Amino acid sequence: MNFGPKKSLGQNFLLNKEIIKYIVELGKITNENIVIEIGPGTGNLTEEILKKSPKKFFAIEKDKNLYLELKNKYKSDIKLINKDVLKIEWNDFYNEPCLVFGNLPYNISAKLLIDWIRLNNLNALFKKFILMFQKEVADRIVANVNSSKYGRLTILTEWKMSVKKIMDIEPNNFFPKPKVKSSLLYFEPRERFYRFDNSKNLEKVTNIFFQNRRKMIKKPLNILFNDSKKIIKKLNLDEKCRPQNLDPLTYFKISKEYENELN
Repeated sequence: MNFGPKKSLGQNFLLNKEIIKYIVELGKITNENIVIEIGPGTGNLTEEILKKSPKKFFAIEKDKNLYLELKNKYKSDIKLINKDVLKIEWNDFYNEPCLVFGNLPYNISAKLLIDWIRLNNLNALFKKFILMFQKEVADRIVANVNSSKYGRLTILTEWKMSVKKIMDIEPNNFFPKPKVKSSLLYFEPRERFYRFDNSKNLEKVTNIFFQNRRKMIKKPLNILFNDSKKIIKKLNLDEKCRPQNLDPLTYFKISKEYENELN
């Protein structure tokens, strides 16, 4: 059987033991914690997490061969789940907030993050996330207003999470060696955040704005509202601004106005 990395699953296994130890230390795992590892692969990070003796440890591995190898190796120490992480029902997963570790496959990382953000009770389900992303995606997540990387992913993340970049990691720390750098990010769900009737309204607003990111905001406002001048006045907007000039809070307010108009 072949237990090597599969290109189709975007697998790149982290090998650097010092970085692995550092990642686990960031989690401050105690015997009170419920831990989830996404994509344990060959078990390099798994080994370090087990040394911290978490109360319960789940590992989600889509690759059937790796799943069987890990199951054979760890027996009952870990609850292994052979499933696509995008198909996990997080609301039914566990009844305590979990710590999540993951070297995320590049091809699903942004989608998985947005799936988590859409959860109504994110802060009740998760305590913190320590996740590896392709650097280009990570830069979009932590981007500052007025920068070229700032966009929908930044705003959606900021809505429900506080996030900080821990470090960039060079390709030679992985096998196989990816063509791009990776970045380690640390997330904590917010207890207080802007409430919407439907999170898809925030997604629609940001999508329309950033489809027109080089245009002045007057254009997306005209698409979204029957009377855009009223919104510009109410929110004290400069219609000559461009989408990357508006901070996340302004997008939350625009989205709330859009929701009110729908109702």
